[in-house]
Amino acid sequence: MLRLAAASLAGTAVEFYDFFVYGTAAALVLGPLFFPTLSPMTGTLAAFGTFAAGFVARPLGSVLFGHLGDRRGRRPVLVASLLLTGAATVAVGCLPTYGTIGTAAPLLLLVLRFLQGLGLGGEWGGAVLLTVEHAPAGRRVLWSSFPQIGPSLGFVLANGVMLGLSATLSQTQFAAWGWRIPFWAAGVLAVAGLWLRGSLTESPLFLELHDRARVPFAEVVRGHWRLLLLTAGALAVGYAVFYTVTTWSLVFATERLGVSRTVVLACVLATVVVQGALTPFLALLGDRYGRRPLCLAGCSGVVVWMFPMVALLSTGEPALMFLGFLGAMLSFITMFAVVAAYLPELYEPRVRCTGAAVGYNLGGVLGGALTPIVATALTGHAGRVPWGVAAYLTTVGLVSLGCFALLPETRPVPVAVAEPAPG
Repeated sequence: MLRLAAASLAGTAVEFYDFFVYGTAAALVLGPLFFPTLSPMTGTLAAFGTFAAGFVARPLGSVLFGHLGDRRGRRPVLVASLLLTGAATVAVGCLPTYGTIGTAAPLLLLVLRFLQGLGLGGEWGGAVLLTVEHAPAGRRVLWSSFPQIGPSLGFVLANGVMLGLSATLSQTQFAAWGWRIPFWAAGVLAVAGLWLRGSLTESPLFLELHDRARVPFAEVVRGHWRLLLLTAGALAVGYAVFYTVTTWSLVFATERLGVSRTVVLACVLATVVVQGALTPFLALLGDRYGRRPLCLAGCSGVVVWMFPMVALLSTGEPALMFLGFLGAMLSFITMFAVVAAYLPELYEPRVRCTGAAVGYNLGGVLGGALTPIVATALTGHAGRVPWGVAAYLTTVGLVSLGCFALLPETRPVPVAVAEPAPG
């Protein structure tokens, strides 16, 4: 289990590194380079539009790779998705800008971002299912939390590289060539991830399945459509909070508050490090007390904390910004530490790879794709404190809280063993 969890974590970290490095670049540099004819605000919105394309592609990747995972096995998904995402990310780093090839540049950027999302849409389902279906029933949340640490590690890698470049290069150097380095590094990381995953064994539960779904997505839509909508709606708040902190806040703090890019990246980076470190401890609580209670608690935390978070961010003080981010991300990870076990348990094994992955990534479209765009638009004419962003996030939190309340608990109930009669 330890080797399997480590390989799943490493591969997930690589794929999310690819995905996050684009988000950071979109907030900091892609607007002027690929949309220079637009105003700074409109250029940022256009860059976030290509960022959103990755989220739109993720459910499609879930359908494509979910079909492969439910028909051919979980393990092939891990290799194919990692190859696709890594190749697309390296290609972004090689892409000429608008000043070199004109309108072809943003169009190619959009295509490559779409391919990134397509690969990541398959990654999560394969990595999570391989750990969940190998794990003992009483420790499913703990072992499946290792792939959930992958996004935190990927973010730390992506932003650590960006932070180092931002601190050592001038603005001109960073815009000219420095931003490309993190994308090129994705190739090296992808090779390392493929090497780690080469020795993984197939899920024993999948090998025992004799009645496999012919068209898994059709079965999910026909037989589990209500569950699919509820899981997508429930998870939307987690994505909304995560990308508000890690993407929109970079734009708001640097452009509206005048905070140094290095300072904001450091605050966000420190927050995500704490989040990743706490993930396995929260997963243990999920094994002990259940999946649904932690999801409800985390979602309630979002509802309570969004207005204080925006107020703290708007001060421009690093310590207060970090405090605001930390409260939001602790609420986020209280939910997402357990969903890697929760979602697969909600679906029957024959359509589990498709159902869990599509629900997870539809939540990404609702929460992750729209939030940076909506938040940026809401701050366009706002004062120093964008209360509209806080109201939007609180509303998303309330909707997700209602969806979680309608989902059942899935924690396995221990079977009591009768003691032999005396004598």
